Amino acid sequence: MAAAMAQRVLALAAEEGPERLQEALQGLGEGELGDMVTKQALRGRETAALLRGIFRGSPCSQPSGVLRRLQVYKHCVPLVESGDLHLSKASEIIGLLMLEVRQLPGHALAELATLFVDVIKGGSLSNGKSLELFSTVLTALASSKESLAYGKGELNGEEFKKQLINTLCSSKWDPQSVIHLANMFRDIPLSGEELQFVVEKVLRMFSKLDLQEIPPLVYQLLLLSAKGSKKTVLEGIIGFFNQLDKRQKEEQRVPQSMDLEVATVPLDQLRHVEGTVILHIISVINLDQDLGEELIKHLKTEQQKDPGKALCPFSVALLLSVAVKHRLQEQIFDFLKTSITRSCKDLQFLQASKFLRDLFPQQYDITAVILEVVKNSAFGWDYVTQGLVDLGFSLMESYEPKKPFGGKAAETNCGLSKAPAQQACRLGASILLETFKVHEPIRSDVLEQVLNRVLTKAASPVSHFIDLLSNIVVSAPLVLQNSSSRVTETFDNLSFLPIDTVQGLLRAVQPLLKVSMSVRDSLILVLQKAIFSRQLDARKAAVAGFLLLLRNFKILGSLTSSQCSQAIGATQVQADVHACYNSAANEAFCLEILGSLRRCLSQQADVRLMLYEGFYDVLRRNSQLASSIMETLLSQIKQYYLPQPDLLPPLKLEGCIMAQGDQIFLQEPLAHLLCCIQHCLAWYKSTVRLCQGAEDDEEEEEDVGFEQNFEEMLESVTRRMIKSELEDFELDKSADFSLSSGVGVKNNIYAIQVMGICEVLIEYNFNIGNFSKNKFEDVLGLFTCYNKLSEILREKAGKNKSALGNKTARSFLSMGFVSTLLTALFRDNAQSHEESLVVLRSNTEFLRYAVSVALQKVQQLEETGQTDGPDGQNPEKMFQNLCKITRVLLWRYTSIPTVVEESGKKKGKSISLLCLEGCLRIFNTVQQLYAARIPQFLQALDITDGDAEEADINVTEKAAFQIRQFQRSLVNQFSGAEDDFNSKETQLLVTVLSTLSKLLDPTSQQFLQFLTWTVKICKENALEDISCCKGLLTLLFSLHVLYKSPVSLLRELAQDIHACLGDIDQDIEVESRSHFAIVNAKTAAPTVCLLVLGQADKVLEEVDWLIKKLTSLGSDTSEDSSQASNQTQALEKGIILQLGTLLTVFHELVQTALPAGSCVDTLLRSLSKTYTILTSLIKHYIQACRSTSNTIPGRLEKLVSVSKLLEEMAHCLELGVTPASASLQVKLSGSHLTPQCYSFITYVQNIHSESLSFVEEKKKKKKEDEAAAVSTVMAKVLRDTKPIPNLIFAIEQYEKFLIHLSKKSKVNLMQYMKLSTSRDFRINASMLDSVLQEHNTEDAENEPDNDQSTTAEQPDENQEPKKKRRRKK
Repeated sequence: MAAAMAQRVLALAAEEGPERLQEALQGLGEGELGDMVTKQALRGRETAALLRGIFRGSPCSQPSGVLRRLQVYKHCVPLVESGDLHLSKASEIIGLLMLEVRQLPGHALAELATLFVDVIKGGSLSNGKSLELFSTVLTALASSKESLAYGKGELNGEEFKKQLINTLCSSKWDPQSVIHLANMFRDIPLSGEELQFVVEKVLRMFSKLDLQEIPPLVYQLLLLSAKGSKKTVLEGIIGFFNQLDKRQKEEQRVPQSMDLEVATVPLDQLRHVEGTVILHIISVINLDQDLGEELIKHLKTEQQKDPGKALCPFSVALLLSVAVKHRLQEQIFDFLKTSITRSCKDLQFLQASKFLRDLFPQQYDITAVILEVVKNSAFGWDYVTQGLVDLGFSLMESYEPKKPFGGKAAETNCGLSKAPAQQACRLGASILLETFKVHEPIRSDVLEQVLNRVLTKAASPVSHFIDLLSNIVVSAPLVLQNSSSRVTETFDNLSFLPIDTVQGLLRAVQPLLKVSMSVRDSLILVLQKAIFSRQLDARKAAVAGFLLLLRNFKILGSLTSSQCSQAIGATQVQADVHACYNSAANEAFCLEILGSLRRCLSQQADVRLMLYEGFYDVLRRNSQLASSIMETLLSQIKQYYLPQPDLLPPLKLEGCIMAQGDQIFLQEPLAHLLCCIQHCLAWYKSTVRLCQGAEDDEEEEEDVGFEQNFEEMLESVTRRMIKSELEDFELDKSADFSLSSGVGVKNNIYAIQVMGICEVLIEYNFNIGNFSKNKFEDVLGLFTCYNKLSEILREKAGKNKSALGNKTARSFLSMGFVSTLLTALFRDNAQSHEESLVVLRSNTEFLRYAVSVALQKVQQLEETGQTDGPDGQNPEKMFQNLCKITRVLLWRYTSIPTVVEESGKKKGKSISLLCLEGCLRIFNTVQQLYAARIPQFLQALDITDGDAEEADINVTEKAAFQIRQFQRSLVNQFSGAEDDFNSKETQLLVTVLSTLSKLLDPTSQQFLQFLTWTVKICKENALEDISCCKGLLTLLFSLHVLYKSPVSLLRELAQDIHACLGDIDQDIEVESRSHFAIVNAKTAAPTVCLLVLGQADKVLEEVDWLIKKLTSLGSDTSEDSSQASNQTQALEKGIILQLGTLLTVFHELVQTALPAGSCVDTLLRSLSKTYTILTSLIKHYIQACRSTSNTIPGRLEKLVSVSKLLEEMAHCLELGVTPASASLQVKLSGSHLTPQCYSFITYVQNIHSESLSFVEEKKKKKKEDEAAAVSTVMAKVLRDTKPIPNLIFAIEQYEKFLIHLSKKSKVNLMQYMKLSTSRDFRINASMLDSVLQEHNTEDAENEPDNDQSTTAEQPDENQEPKKKRRRKK
């Protein structure tokens, strides 16, 4: 039946006139019509023709035709969505229906649209095909002009569409149809408001969808954002993934989450989805640049409010991917770099203040976020890697170190630095290293860029790039093998690089030399060329390279020295050296290098010096080269040694220098040569000899030959050096040591060589002496020779300030020996050693010398990270030596007080004082270089607790124990007689205490006890020594800020300063209420005053930072409004309390009669800053009143009133009227500042006026100097009064914004306030009266001269009124 009817309709549709077709359709019921369409569609025959026929026979001019059309539409929509039709058939039907939509009248469109909304609400959309039709219906509806019934009223088409979209977005959507719906909205013209509705609805659906469905939905949303609402789309996407990441992290932290419903998606699935979403965003940004701009703009705004929300791992990865587009790269990197440094500064700021940490317990660390991005990028995020690499290099270059760090350990010290710039540089290196480990494809690119920078930045420090290179090689040593050609190219430039860079570079690529023969050979070629270069640096580079090779290519049979701490070993390349080269090849190779190095022994002193310093290390690591090296050294020393036993001196010093024209140079560093021999011989005797039991006798005899030679030679040199007089070296007190003459230079060189030789022999004889009395007498004899020369040099240096001797020559004793010597001198209690040690102990000069050398060594370690001599670059050995030295120095200082010692002292610092200085330097050095090993260091100092487990070491307890020792010494200083007070020692003790206090945990009981003790010391000791006072107060402040805000402390100190110095109004007597005895007439100004102002400035900085945070929180309109308002209230309370107390501090200081100069100047600047900050707080409240209906807190009202209460009084003070103080004093209990500022300004101007009038008087007495005197004082007055206008401007700005706030908040904040008069027309009534009287007198006497002199003597500020008076007459 239906089929026959369909055929009939098709036949009738082919006719020209539609009348018969209309008739046929008239007779069809709704069900029959539907059946006919369905069957025709399912058969797939001529469905479109049938529909066209139906439409032709259903003209929209007839109501029945419209109805029939609607029936067709209502039937076709479910049919298409049913999934029964072939996709192409469904598309054909929908296409035809879309064409006919425009024909329908408005009410039919409205009905059809409502039907669609019901279908969507019912969740019966399956493939979303029919939604194409819905978009056409809505578009047609929007352009319909007729009034449509909606509820009880009527709406036009546009409004009806808006209502439908509103209904649709408020109803529940089936998760499966969200993507289709989002796609549909792209085709509908939407107003901004409608678009916002739609976007927010789609974003809300994210959480209901399966994770795999998010990327296509995001893509549809991004395409939709072309119409607008870009910010909402981006914010929603970033916020959604940020939440997922947080939940994932939370789950990893608490893995035993049993709640299955909450369990999130697998990590790899989440990362892959995030990666796809990032790709979609990039592809849309490629089409729509505005979206990229909007992304950066949105993140910048968000970052001001909540950096944790703005820069999460997802958004940072997104930014870095977008950065590959060059147009946005600069903007993005600038934003990221600014965010990184700001985050580092904020963290630093928070760590320095307990007050801020309480307000912001959660600290946001962007470095962790960026490193997490690197970790996440391992999940196939290749498009992020280029951005990461570029950011890493950009950070390393933007914040590179400004000067060399010195030695290797000092560079690691950079890692512990707290400066934001250095943290950013270190983050750059970490990004590159981690990215290098994770992504193989970019490895060669990173390596190439690092090597390029090492070469091209030779002028600036490249230690950070060399460290990175070293870490890269350690993480993937074999990657270098693939890039070996690039490394060999780098070697070609070695001779043009600074020596430090060469050493670092060779150390870094050293593992490659062991596995690649071609690289090694090319390096040797380059080094051999460099040895004959004209450039001294190139030759030094060659020596450094050869020494490195000798250290690392072991000959089979070499001892594996336990003390060898090779930075990068062969194990890291997973290749046995001997598998690559046999031992014979290595031996030949090493002997060839030694041959090349022997040639260097005839070059400049600098080159020889490097060899002598490097031989010991080579020997220690490659013991089979011992005989070759020892023979080389023996033949070298024989050139200068005089074997005849009676000849004095025993060495030819004249052979060590070389003259070139008028200039004289050191040619052979003889002392260094002897030092090298001494260390090599000691090592040889202690190590090789013990292991040679199995060797054949022949070889042993040969070896013993040079050993015996050396021993006899050193014995002979020692004996003859002791006998030698200074005259034998052509040095005595009358010799010329000036550096301006050739003879003087020669004598200086000789003196330093002789002193060095004495030191080397002292170490040699002490070590071989085995506590024999004779050897120790020899040591003392050598020291006498050393000391004579040392004193002559010091004496000459005193007369001639530019002399070299002004700096102590660097000692030749090794660090290990210094620790041994000090332990023997001060702590060796063995009975058998006593007789011999008393020889050394009885010589105070020798004891002082031993301690001062220790001090020099520690200083060198602190500055460069290494020391001269064996093991100087071995951090482990250095650490052990430091522990030993500290134990001795601590014991010596605490057991023999300085007072006892000083009674018998002749000159120079006492030994105890040197010990204390040594302890201070060591504490600093350990915190800088060995921060990770502080527990072991403190453990080593505590002799009583030697067996404690490492894990049990409580740093705070151990540090507190050491602090107590120094506290006792400081108390003794204060409690002793005045003559016994030692300012230098007190300063050192205070500095030691500050250094040790950094090791205390600020939350511990010990820290609180130490703070209480420091406060007590400052309160009870009327210390008049300015340096000690400064040190103690600085310590007090540094402790106090870690415990709580220091404003109450500042208030007490300000009251003390006021009481000490008196009031600016001389008639007022200040109530004496001394809190701190340390504040007295000598220390109050400028010392304490400047310290208080400095600390107040820090508090102002904190408050300023908080106000910025408060403003950004105020502009945050997110859902967590209750949490935000709680934080806002806490911030407001903190800010107002801090400012309130600070105002009382300034209130005290502006009433104080401070001396002209730095105190006044600093106070005026601090006041300007205070008013500027008060103004920014008021601006914040104006903004808050504008954006919300917030009332201002009562605290603010109180703050304003107390900062204003004295306006009236200021007016009185300016007019010279005495206020009725009783009623005002009640109001003055708070912070009452502004008027006092004005009276203080008057006081400052009066001081300067006095200095001007003093000059005028001088002028009369001394005519010839008048111009210079006046201009000098005028310049000083101008300079000192410069801050005054700035302060007045700041006060008046504050008042201006207060008036604004009063209007906005409807709270009269001006009730106590009388606006200050303009400064230019200020009238001082009493001054005015006196001037008027003078003028009357003048007129009566009618003397013109008087007129001029009075004008000259009048203070600067009062001249204007006077002129006006004369004009009136």
